Amino acid sequence: AGESAVHSHMTNTLNTPVEALEYAYPLLVREYGLRRGSGGQGAHRGGEGLTREVEFLGPTEVTVLSDRRVHAPYGLAGGAPGATGRNVLITGGEARELPGKCHFAAAPGDRLRVETPGGGGYGYYLYNIAKFE
Repeated sequence: AGESAVHSHMTNTLNTPVEALEYAYPLLVREYGLRRGSGGQGAHRGGEGLTREVEFLGPTEVTVLSDRRVHAPYGLAGGAPGATGRNVLITGGEARELPGKCHFAAAPGDRLRVETPGGGGYGYYLYNIAKFE
């Protein structure tokens, strides 16, 4: 199976620990974990993405630079694609889907939920089922 919750290429972001984020920035991490079911089906299932939701504690300028929000990570050799990613701004109790690349001003209490895409599966899923019958 694919590795879960890892970057698959060089980026300018890190899997920064919750404590470091909360220490360095005026925010609270409300949720952080694996995005179950986001990896594509296959003889070898794609890795799971992450979900991270932060609440801003003060006025904040936010820039989001993300990919695979429209086109899912493809599977190989008959494997199914992984789930697309999502960016959601929750303000005043209402959720609004954001594009993959955007800039906005957040108010105290606003939340940003980022769901990273899952990896594509490899190989036909039926082969995986046959192993366990």
